[in-house]
Amino acid sequence: MRIAHLIMAHKAPQQLERLLRALAHPDFDFYIHLDQKANFEEFRYLAGLPNVYFLPKRFFIYWASYRFTKAILECTKAILATEIEYDFINLLSAQDYPIKSTEEIHRFYHNHLGTCFLSFEPHDSEWWQHARSRVEKYHTTYFNFKGQYLLQSCINRLLPKREFPLPYTLYGGMDGSWWTLTRECARNLVDFIDAHPGLQRFAVFTWGSDEFLLATIIMNSPFRHTVVNDNHRYIDWSEGGANPKVLTVNDLEALLASPKLFARKFDPSVDTEILDMLDKHIRPELHLQTA
Repeated sequence: MRIAHLIMAHKAPQQLERLLRALAHPDFDFYIHLDQKANFEEFRYLAGLPNVYFLPKRFFIYWASYRFTKAILECTKAILATEIEYDFINLLSAQDYPIKSTEEIHRFYHNHLGTCFLSFEPHDSEWWQHARSRVEKYHTTYFNFKGQYLLQSCINRLLPKREFPLPYTLYGGMDGSWWTLTRECARNLVDFIDAHPGLQRFAVFTWGSDEFLLATIIMNSPFRHTVVNDNHRYIDWSEGGANPKVLTVNDLEALLASPKLFARKFDPSVDTEILDMLDKHIRPELHLQTA
């Protein structure tokens, strides 16, 4: 069994290095997309680590824009183009960290060959009551120009409500950005997007499409029967707002007790000790190296 970990990164090369070392395994390959805004020279040394590859095509990403979703799709396509027969493509951010050992993670996916893991919420959930505006209104987050939000407001007052361009039930949720897909499902996903340019044009004017667009395509595809509604990420939204809580040592007990495989998000500028403690409990060999 072989897994391609696709890691979306935009800052903190040392934190990314720590993630790569924590997940190192003979059956794991790492494909890094580095935001075009970041300085590649600060990250170049990471290409010397085993099974680590930087994707050559880099995208300039604006938060919550379709640019992020497009980058994920293009990176997935690049992994598929290697013709290595990966069993899974696992999407991570550089602010994620494994909360199980690599042996446990490897065993989990080996025991679930043919299964996809992504998270979405019921259509009548509180999240969807708010998130429908991501589809029904025009958003200019894909662009960056003076007065864009004034223009956006005027457009939404003048034009009728938008409708999703396909007769699909929408799927998504606050944890919908991060997933693990089988190679076959990933291939179907990128082929579908390529075959529907109108859907891409529609998505340019959505907000936070990474949390619903790909899940919607997959859950309206023949691969919906392979999906488990759990991406196996520990994410804490208890503080409210558009971003999850930054995890600290105060979260250690909950992280160790969690059945999830990964957690997010971590920020060494806020708390480095939490990663040390996770290594001490889960990866003592790494803890001894860095102690």
